[in-house]
Amino acid sequence: MTADEVQQKIQAALPGAAVRVLSGDDVHFEALVVAPQFEGLRTIKRHQLVYAALGAAVGGEIHALSLETVTPAEWETRRAG
Repeated sequence: MTADEVQQKIQAALPGAAVRVLSGDDVHFEALVVAPQFEGLRTIKRHQLVYAALGAAVGGEIHALSLETVTPAEWETRRAG
């Protein structure tokens, strides 16, 4: 699975999300997901939403996935600071 395919799956599951996925080998991925759906959720719930979007690929085609999950407001605060 390519980084673009991972990105598309996440964006399809989280409409309106801004997603950036990086991978050097198409099995280890780093993803930044900025989504309004994360509002009010703890980190574990945010990650579960992303894992659900990727389904069976996690642990299969996707060997490792590092996630950063933030709301749009959290992202703006980080960018401003």
